[in-house]
Parts: sequence; C-alpha cells; structure tokens
Amino acid sequence: MATRRAVGTGSTGSTGSTGTDGTTAVRGARRPDLRLPPLTPWADAELERDGDYDGLEFQEADLSGQHGGGARFMDCALTGCVLDDTGLGRARVLDSVLDGVRGVGTQLAEATFRDVEFRSPRLGGAQLHGAVLERVVVRGGKLDFLNLRQARLKDVVFESCVLVEPDFGGARLERVEFVDCALKAADLSRATLKDVDLRGAAPLEITRGLDRLSGALIDTGQLLDLAPLLAAELGIRVRG
Repeated sequence: MATRRAVGTGSTGSTGSTGTDGTTAVRGARRPDLRLPPLTPWADAELERDGDYDGLEFQEADLSGQHGGGARFMDCALTGCVLDDTGLGRARVLDSVLDGVRGVGTQLAEATFRDVEFRSPRLGGAQLHGAVLERVVVRGGKLDFLNLRQARLKDVVFESCVLVEPDFGGARLERVEFVDCALKAADLSRATLKDVDLRGAAPLEITRGLDRLSGALIDTGQLLDLAPLLAAELGIRVRG
C-alpha cells in the first residue's frame, strides 16, 4: 500500500512510522473502485422499510419524508435526489454513487456506507451518529452540522468540500484524509484518530477536542494557527 510522508504534530501518540528521510509516514486512505453495471430506473413511488434495491438508478427523485430504514442499496446511483427528513436509519449503501443529493435533516443513524462516492452533496444537519463509513469519498459540495458522533470512519476521503461544524464526538477515524477542504468549527471531543491527514484542511478550525489530535498529521502553518488554542488547552500563559 502506498504511503504519504508528512511532518507530524510532534505528539508522541502519532501512529505514523518514521521514514528513511526522517519524516513521518502516514498510511493513505484506500479509495473505492466503483464500476456500476447498467442500471434500471427506479419506478416505485416510495421507499420501503427493509427494502432491497439492486442495480437501480434513482434519478431526480424527491424522497422527502419517506422512510426506508434498514434498506439495502447495492450497485445503485442516486442522482439529484432530495433527501429532506428522509429516514434511512440502519440502511446499507454498498458500491454506490450519490451524485448531487441534497437535503436537510436526513436520518442516517447507524447506516453503513461501504465503497461509496458522494459527488457534490449539499446536506444540512444529516444524522450519521453511530454510522460506519468504509472506503468512502466525499468530493465537492457542502455539509453543514454533520453529526458523526460515535461513528466509525475507515479509509474515508473528504476532497474539495466544505464542512461546517461537523461533530466527530466519540468517533473513531482511521486513515481519513482531508484534501483541499474547509474544516470549520469541528468537534473532536473524545474522538480517536489514527493516520488522519489534516494537512489539506484550510481553514482548519477545531473548537473542541484539541487533546485528541494525537494520531493526526498537520503542517507547520496549521500548527502555528492552532498554537494559541493549544496553549490555552494546556494552561500555558503567553505574554509578549
């Protein structure tokens, strides 16, 4: 598996190994390799609880207020769908693409996303607490008030997107990358980080959980930006 090299935070808890050039190596996230088969248009009017959806294309479907808790989506494409208050708790989304989905208050608690690509999503207040994300890419778009408390993220890439006040409280992040992203007012309280690459986050704003950055990599500029908050966290008084 390829590795990326970076300058660490200096924390003794960093999980990266040391390369021959003296830098810290971080294991990069594995990305999904999606090859969707020919898809059949979804022809039903509403989602079903515990429904089984295989090889379907949901094109510009308004799924607002519908309930598909426990449903399984396999080799599917959701394109331009509206997900306002859509209930998909404990759903399983596998080998699928969600392109241009948008919604407020989408319920995805304890859902599973594996080998999934989000393209330009616009979601506000999406509830993914307790969810499992593995080999997931979120490319473009904006995610406001994303609730990922107690979630498990492994091999996840946030690329060219904006995250406003994401809540990672108690979550476990392993091999997670932020690439050309804005990460604003993130909450890392009680989170566990392992091989998390934050160097591509600009701005990088952490309001809670600075003590959880062990296991993350940041660059020198980010360290300087975070220095006042880190000093306050450690009770260090700085005077000019």
